[in-house]
Amino acid sequence: MPKSRCDLLRWQFDMTWSLFEYHLERLAPADVLWEPAAHCWTVRPGAEGGWTPDWADAEPDPVPVPTIGWITWHIGWWWSVTIDHAQGRTPRERTDIHWPGDGIRTVAWLRDLRTEWLAVLGRLSDADLDETAPFPWQDDPEHTVAHMIAWVNAELMKNCAEIGQLRLLRIARG
Repeated sequence: MPKSRCDLLRWQFDMTWSLFEYHLERLAPADVLWEPAAHCWTVRPGAEGGWTPDWADAEPDPVPVPTIGWITWHIGWWWSVTIDHAQGRTPRERTDIHWPGDGIRTVAWLRDLRTEWLAVLGRLSDADLDETAPFPWQDDPEHTVAHMIAWVNAELMKNCAEIGQLRLLRIARG
């Protein structure tokens, strides 16, 4: 049983990560850019090299179905910016977060973000959890660091489920 609120949030993160790792370990090259529908968002080769994620400032209607590549870029974006905020660094812009370009490098990138996040969690005390969250609510005093950590856990769980479902659908469709 967790002894503190920090321990409980860390336990929840570890549980979420273990579910994510199940899919990361099984991710095949064909999974990453598989387009599950005609109307989808993905990452595309950029004009100057690298990869460019599909994006719209206003959410389209209907919402495009994302590829695993797009979802992993999205995780990298929100998690990198959250870590920047949590470490007191100037947060990077969305366009500064680059998708690595294939499944193997993407999995390594996500595992590196996990390591950075664990360092953030390791520095926190229960008293820190009551401080105002720097992100994603932009210093709204109603949302604490505990809320931010719970949001990361929930967002990661949601993205893990999306990746798992896409991977299973691609396999089922052969």
